[in-house]
Amino acid sequence: MKTMKLGTSTLEVPVVAVGCMRINSLEKAAAEQFIQTALDEGANFFDHADIYGAGACEEIFADAIHMNANIREKIILQSKCGIRKGMFDFSKEHILESVDNILARLKTEYLDVLLLHRPDTLVEPDEVAEAFNILESSGKVRHFGVSNQTPMQIQLLQKSVKQPIVANQLQLSITNANMISQGFNVNMDNHSAVNRDGLILDYCRLNDITIQPWSPFQYGFFEGVFLGSDKFPELNQKIDEIAAKYEVSNTTIAIAWLLRHPAHMQPVIGTMNIDRLQDCIKASEVQLTREDWYAIFLAAGNILP
Repeated sequence: MKTMKLGTSTLEVPVVAVGCMRINSLEKAAAEQFIQTALDEGANFFDHADIYGAGACEEIFADAIHMNANIREKIILQSKCGIRKGMFDFSKEHILESVDNILARLKTEYLDVLLLHRPDTLVEPDEVAEAFNILESSGKVRHFGVSNQTPMQIQLLQKSVKQPIVANQLQLSITNANMISQGFNVNMDNHSAVNRDGLILDYCRLNDITIQPWSPFQYGFFEGVFLGSDKFPELNQKIDEIAAKYEVSNTTIAIAWLLRHPAHMQPVIGTMNIDRLQDCIKASEVQLTREDWYAIFLAAGNILP
């Protein structure tokens, strides 16, 4: 597994992150086997959130990996907080309480990365700064980031927050690539030209913030997987053609497409299938050509001006 620096930090991470949102769908033995396979393949970055399984996913992970001090130093743990029932909450009290609960469930004394989940319009940047300072000084969190945030929302936080924002987790896949397509359609009067995220792709590149694409196989908002879907015949034909060229699976090509982008993204995969996990990891060894990348982009229905 190839590695990369996470944002401006010194943290060396695998280029593919293992998302644990669905780990509560596995029996304990299967969860143990899945995690061990990930570790054997060098995929030791695990992404969590306090809302995944209402906290159960973090507990299941800690039990399945048999968490102890020796194991903890061999893995990288990221979790997210800020989503509550019927609201978003970036208050100082909620952030601090959430982290304490996350640490207890994961059976660890610290998180490598904490992300703020979904923007809270009632956010007080000074409160976030206080929370981050307490978490950093206590050693409970080493690095900080956000999820689903625009450039201005990040800058608003950094008005008060002194810690660098090292990551921004954003929905991105071959079929959900508006942040890429709008960059082609500058000054155009068409659907793809609509600026929906404040040019977040360029902003993150300019500020060395690692984009972590979530749902890299989904189309729409959890509407389904595009691989093998009859909704995307041309795309699947092209992906299969390129997969045959590189002698890998279509899953590998879908992740390789994201890794080919010079923004140095770190896709967060959500599969709990060991074969697909290994196929995703193989993507770090595949370097698509410029022709391959554009052919896939166009086959997804995108149009170049």
